[in-house]
Amino acid sequence: MTYLNLDPSLKYIEGTQRVFNEQKTLEVTESSLKSIGVTRIANITDLDRVGIPVYSAIRPSAAKGAISVYSGKGPTHNQARISAIMESFERCLAERATENMDVKGEPNLTNFIDTYDNAVQEHTVLSPQSLLLPEPGSSDILMEWTQSFDILNNEECFVPSNAVYHPYNPPGRSHKLFRSNTNGLAAGNVLEEAVLHGLLEVIERDALSMAEFNRNPGKELILDPDDGFNYELVQRFRDEGIDIRIWLLEHDLGIPTFVAATDDIKLKDPAMLVMGAGSHLRPDIAVRRAVSEAAQSRVVQIHGAREDTDRESFVRQIGYDRMKRMNRFWYEDGDTVKLEDIKDISTDSPITNIETIINMLKGITERILVSDLSRADVSVPVVRVIVPEFEQYTLDRERIGARMKVIKKRTIPKNERPWRKHKR
Repeated sequence: MTYLNLDPSLKYIEGTQRVFNEQKTLEVTESSLKSIGVTRIANITDLDRVGIPVYSAIRPSAAKGAISVYSGKGPTHNQARISAIMESFERCLAERATENMDVKGEPNLTNFIDTYDNAVQEHTVLSPQSLLLPEPGSSDILMEWTQSFDILNNEECFVPSNAVYHPYNPPGRSHKLFRSNTNGLAAGNVLEEAVLHGLLEVIERDALSMAEFNRNPGKELILDPDDGFNYELVQRFRDEGIDIRIWLLEHDLGIPTFVAATDDIKLKDPAMLVMGAGSHLRPDIAVRRAVSEAAQSRVVQIHGAREDTDRESFVRQIGYDRMKRMNRFWYEDGDTVKLEDIKDISTDSPITNIETIINMLKGITERILVSDLSRADVSVPVVRVIVPEFEQYTLDRERIGARMKVIKKRTIPKNERPWRKHKR
C-alpha cells in the first residue's frame, strides 16, 4: 500500500506562497543540476525587446522522444532561472530508468502489465476511458499500470503508466493508449509544493482547453496602476507596441485562471501571436504567471531552440491576417472584470492550499491521483498529478471529453468563420 506523506506543519514564508526563499531554492537545485544532465543555464531575456526575464536549461542527454531545451519565466531573473531549473527536474524524472541516461534509480512505485479486466479484479484501478482516449479502448488489451495515491479518497489506485511517464514507450507486449505529455508533471522545493503545482497545472489546462474549444475567453481583466507589479509587467508589452489582453477564464472550480494573449502590432508577425496561462488560488500570482508565460512564449519563438516548437514555420505559411482571424476571440472586446473583484482563496501553507482544491473538486471528479516520481538520490521532488476526465485539448486535439460542455460555446455566423477564405 502506497501512502503520500504530506507534512501539515509546513508554512509559507510570510507574505509569500513559497516554502523557501529564492536563494535557498537555487542552492538546493543548482547543486544537483549535473546529476540530471543539465549542462548549461542561459539567460535568453534579451532576445526579445519586452525584457521580462526568460531562461533556458540545456540537457543534451534527454531521452529519445523528449525535448532537451527547457524554458523558465518569472517577473525576476532569479524566479525565471528557478523556473527553468525546475522544468529540468520534471522532465528528467518523468523518464523511465531504462531510458534515462542520467538517473538510474527508479521511483518507489510498483508497475505491472495486465489487461484492465484482470487488473480490476485484484487492484483499485483507474478506468483508461477516464483519460479521454483518442480512440475507444478495449478492456482486454495488455497495458502497463503504475501505482498512484488518490488524495481525494485516501487510497492506493493504479493508473495506466502512459499517463505517468514521459516520453512513454510501452514495455513488452503492452499497448500505448495516447501520445504522452507533461500535463500535471511538477517539481517543488518539497513534495507538498510539487503536488500543489501539479494540481494547478491540470486545472489551468482544463480551463484553457474549454476556452479554446468553445472559443470563449471569459472576461477581460482590466489592470490599473493600483495593481502594482502586474500593471507594470503589462505596460512593458504596451510600451513596446505589443497589444496584450488578459482574460479570466470561465470555469466551474472558481480557481482563478488567466490567459494573456499578445499581438505584436509593430511587426505583424504571425509567430508572435502567442499567449501564456496561469492558475493559482491567489489571483495576482495567477496573472503574473500568465503574463510571464506570454513573454516566455515570445522568446521561445525567437530562440527557436526547443524541439517541440515547429509552430513558427506553420503559422508563417498561414500568414498574420488569417492567424489573427482564427484566434480573434482572444483579441476582441468583451465583458470586463477588475483584479480587486476576484477573491483570493489562498492560505498560508501548501497543505491547506491542496485541501482547498480537493474540497473544490469534490463532486466534479471521483479521483485526484498523484504518482511520486521522486528519486532517493535527487534533491528535488517530482510528481505526476492526474485528474480523470479533465480536458487536455490544448495539448492534444484528439482527446476531448464531456467537460467541454461546462462553459458556453461561442457560435459564429458562417460568413464570419475565421477558417473561411475571405475575399480581398
